[in-house]
Amino acid sequence: MTRAHEEIVNFIAGGTTPDEVASFCPSDGARNRVAALLQRQQGGPLPPDEAAELSHYLELEHIMRLAKARAHAHRS
Repeated sequence: MTRAHEEIVNFIAGGTTPDEVASFCPSDGARNRVAALLQRQQGGPLPPDEAAELSHYLELEHIMRLAKARAHAHRS
């Protein structure tokens, strides 16, 4: 199974334009994986590997939000 955060890393590594950054959306699979991790986390602590996976994804999601805001500024 591909970890959800790897999708964002692969997107960045592939080279992007401001338009591509602004329109980036994680796949259904990545969104479902993160939703499942968040739901399981509500029931108690996640195993260390899954907690790290979720943490990495959330950090990258924050970076992507910042990048999207800047990409929108470059498009204007």
